[in-house]
Amino acid sequence: MVDSIEYDMIICGSGLAGLRAAIAAAKKGPRLRIGIVSKLQVMRSHSVSAEGGTAAVIMEDEGDTVESHIYDTVKGSDFLADQDVAEKLCVEMPGEIRKLEHWGMPWSRRDDGRIDQRNFGGYSFPRATYASDKVGFFEMQTLYDTCQKHENIEYLNEWFATSIIHDGRRFMGITAIEMSTGAFYVIKAGAMIIATGGAGRLYSFSTYALSSTPDGLDMGLRAGMALKDMEFVQFHPTGILPSGILITEGARGEGAYLLNSNGERFMKRYAQGKMELAPRDIVSRSIMTEIREGRGFKHETGVDCMKLDLRHIGDEKIKEKLGGIREISIKFSGIDPAKDLLDIRPVCHYMMGGLHTDIYGTTEIQGVWAAGEAACNSVHGSNRLGANSTSECLVWGRITGELAAEYAMEKKPQGPWPHHMVSAEEKRIYDGIFRGNGHENPYEIRQQLTDTMNEKAYVYRNGEDLAEGLRRVRELKSKAWRHVDDGAKEYNTNFLNVMELDSMFRVAEIVLLGALNRKESRGAHARTDYARRDDENFLHHTLAYYDPGEPIMKTHPVTITRYKPVERKY
Repeated sequence: MVDSIEYDMIICGSGLAGLRAAIAAAKKGPRLRIGIVSKLQVMRSHSVSAEGGTAAVIMEDEGDTVESHIYDTVKGSDFLADQDVAEKLCVEMPGEIRKLEHWGMPWSRRDDGRIDQRNFGGYSFPRATYASDKVGFFEMQTLYDTCQKHENIEYLNEWFATSIIHDGRRFMGITAIEMSTGAFYVIKAGAMIIATGGAGRLYSFSTYALSSTPDGLDMGLRAGMALKDMEFVQFHPTGILPSGILITEGARGEGAYLLNSNGERFMKRYAQGKMELAPRDIVSRSIMTEIREGRGFKHETGVDCMKLDLRHIGDEKIKEKLGGIREISIKFSGIDPAKDLLDIRPVCHYMMGGLHTDIYGTTEIQGVWAAGEAACNSVHGSNRLGANSTSECLVWGRITGELAAEYAMEKKPQGPWPHHMVSAEEKRIYDGIFRGNGHENPYEIRQQLTDTMNEKAYVYRNGEDLAEGLRRVRELKSKAWRHVDDGAKEYNTNFLNVMELDSMFRVAEIVLLGALNRKESRGAHARTDYARRDDENFLHHTLAYYDPGEPIMKTHPVTITRYKPVERKY
């Protein structure tokens, strides 16, 4: 017999989207029993590492408008954003900023006491609401503190969710492993929100926490949901070497320069109007073009890079507004940014793709919603503007929390429990992985997988590299790596790491297939063999469905309301 527990609704993931959803659900249904299931302790979710800001229009008296935010988001997306979704983000966000303020969020202030905002790439006005350069940590702390006021929110910390149980149409529960005991559980519930974050650890050079693997995406994929637009991977221009840790866009918002080996601010060649504050895809491509044309630097590790110059900002301002990245620079690169230049290179930072949802976060399984980076409601299209991701988490955390709570309160009668699905999942993870056979080291296989993604699906791509990357990934997947050397039950991280790798292979294959099929350049997807955007053939979203042989690829229309696609210039 499998152990079983029951909630009215569950939230998988304890980052910004998950906690915001929990608060919304608890307010909507104070009698609901809400379980937050997370493979981490709550305040260790990757959301705490967000640095630069949260986008919202709160300075309308200074000329900013919600309409401007909508258009900047759509243009930044290279016109692949669903425009009704972009509008919802921008309309809803000012209220979220003020709500966080009322809950105790320590926003950075102007001298007159008003909440301050800084410049971010691709925006027409300063729109990134910030808290020094630790906005994610302070937002998480504020949400977690607010969650404590609701007795109906419970935490299953360090529980690894493995599959979604459903009757072919409607959600019924999940399976999960309690990491502290190794026990396998069924968690029954009336509704679910997937808020498990992005899949950035598919790349070895990445700003993501090591825990940011695509378990949640894969769980939805195997349950029959589509992954949408996974070929669009955002590379942030300023990852420091050698670690890849993020130097926030807020540094450039405060006036930092990008320099090539000739000492030039080279962005004048690529985005004269915005310079270093062009959208991230443009800045990343500009850096790689400079390197390709011989104007880069060599880091001591042998990697090509550019320089980021903050010296003119001044030590005092750096300590006040960029204290976090100052500490990171000193600790991980041995450089004080007030005194010397930082070595930077584009680094995997965000996935525009995720589980296919509608404007309300509704998935293809009744009773399941998705929010945050795990979801793809198409708000970002092919390129996300900085500071819109934490905004997305807050807006759709609230929306999905309320909708899931309303659904759970309806107490719909369920059919017979699908015991066969639980048995099949037990067999998959215990017979297929825990007791699986293999002579290959799964950690070496994982390194080869992430290195392949780095080499073959980076800032610039081409058909030959993508095809070779896909061949390599499939070859690695076919090797005998599905085995666990550690036989312990309690905190068997070896077991969990191999399960993560299992998910990584399925999602990496979809990233590469989507990129191979999209024969154009749009937003973060830049192909040297198809250098132009092709609206006639590729103004559509990509959907990928699970199949044991090869993913089934489909297309989905883009919602265009009032902004017709035009050439994207800055």
